[in-house]
Amino acid sequence: MWKEDTPTSSIIHHLKTKKMVRVINAHLREGEKGSYVSLELQGDITLVQSQNTGRFYATAKRCFIYSTFDEVTAKSLIGTQMPGTIQRVDCEPYEFTVPETGEVIQLVHSYQYVPEEGRMEMVAEKEPLATIV
Repeated sequence: MWKEDTPTSSIIHHLKTKKMVRVINAHLREGEKGSYVSLELQGDITLVQSQNTGRFYATAKRCFIYSTFDEVTAKSLIGTQMPGTIQRVDCEPYEFTVPETGEVIQLVHSYQYVPEEGRMEMVAEKEPLATIV
């Protein structure tokens, strides 16, 4: 990707502007098929203006993704950065309780991790990964 004569400042600028998410926690969860570990991801900081006060506050989008790791391995990944973003997506309506106020609200969106283009590996869930002959 980089030529030998590429200035160091160009490489540093590219690395600083690359969108990254960070693993901030690992959670042991119970599902229909048993327990699994999910990774909690957080995106870059964003400034949002309050509709009530007009003041700005800092926030970051978060989401959860499934993993095949055991809990110890998943917790060791905390702090790891991965290329990609967390994006808002529409979904079926669901109720959410605001932790600070206890107010129950209805939401029609969630957030999902979107890998950097060209960096995602697709795996078919029902097909074997290898065939032994």
